[in-house]
Amino acid sequence: MLRLTPGAEVKKCGMKTYTAVVERDPATKLLVGYVPGFPGAHTQAETLDELNTNLREVISMLLEDGDPELEAEYVGTQTLAVA
Repeated sequence: MLRLTPGAEVKKCGMKTYTAVVERDPATKLLVGYVPGFPGAHTQAETLDELNTNLREVISMLLEDGDPELEAEYVGTQTLAVA
């Protein structure tokens, strides 16, 4: 998982960070990344490095219109055991 957390400020660079969820599409075998609750913040790639670059570009373009109002906030994952 790429660590890009909503609203957290990096003081030296003035950069914001967001949490991206990464999944592999079983049909295309591509990695798909998206930022939960950030409309339009999604992309795909063959490698994690390429996906990271693509997500940064998409988020940068979206931020040109100003800070987004996030529709959801990433909280975490849980592992469940089901009988």
